[in-house]
Amino acid sequence: MELKTENLVKCYGKKAAVRNVSLTLSEGIYGLLGENGAGKTTLMGLLCGIQQPTHGKITLNGRTIEALGADYRKMLGYLPQNFGYYPEFKVWDFLLYVAALKGLSRAKAEEKSGEMLKVTGLMSEKAHKIKNLSGGMKRRLGIAQAMLNEPEILILDEPSAGLDPGERRRFGHLIQNFSKGRIILISTHIVSDVEKTADRIIMMKAGRVIYAGKNRENLEDFYFDYFRRNEE
Repeated sequence: MELKTENLVKCYGKKAAVRNVSLTLSEGIYGLLGENGAGKTTLMGLLCGIQQPTHGKITLNGRTIEALGADYRKMLGYLPQNFGYYPEFKVWDFLLYVAALKGLSRAKAEEKSGEMLKVTGLMSEKAHKIKNLSGGMKRRLGIAQAMLNEPEILILDEPSAGLDPGERRRFGHLIQNFSKGRIILISTHIVSDVEKTADRIIMMKAGRVIYAGKNRENLEDFYFDYFRRNEE
């Protein structure tokens, strides 16, 4: 499986949020690093088909994602930075609702919802309304809904926001266990979130990819040194 962007550009008026990004993603976990405003969220929106590029294209195994249409969307799991939910829904009902939107049968929806509640540590909250959950619990619920359909391409925008250190470690283990045969892209501005999890690192600045390669030892030092060198 190969997900590619070719000379990808996204402009809002005269401002380019993504500038000539060409990437090739295959099986593995990718950490997408950059400061707020670097273009990470825009790039993820393009990869999910939520936004349309100004120039360039995105292909999966040689076919554009527009041509693949619903077949591509079925392969996707997505957690946006601002996770939308219905506050009055109970956790269990919300997962069943999302599963139905993803096309899962009732039996499969119940099976996967139960599984995701267990792995995200939310089983004790299944009968609670979402509005009563803590920020960290809501984020874990967002991760659970993104993984319900066992997506082959999982895109997570700042998934660890609001999670405490223990929850972040559990999230890292969950993603590693889930990653076989999948493309997983995790956006964050916190280097430690992907330091031990990602196979490869993509770094963005001002809409451009300034580094794409293997994860490094002492990633945090490499990250900040590379940004400083890029400014010179």
